[in-house]
Amino acid sequence: MAVLKVVEILGNSTVSFEDALKNVVTEASKTIRDIRSVYVQEMQVTVTENQITEYRINAKVCFGIMDMS
Repeated sequence: MAVLKVVEILGNSTVSFEDALKNVVTEASKTIRDIRSVYVQEMQVTVTENQITEYRINAKVCFGIMDMS
């Protein structure tokens, strides 16, 4: 039986939503092992002078809990 844990992580990028998601996975994988999935909960942008300047996502990262026995 698999037991999973979920953490909420905010990511951003000046390039795209996809890049913001890649940043979330890259940074999360530095301290979280066995990432199984990522659910993008919200997406938003920052606009300056009618131009998108930043892409932001709110993501839930799901990963397995390691059996220490």
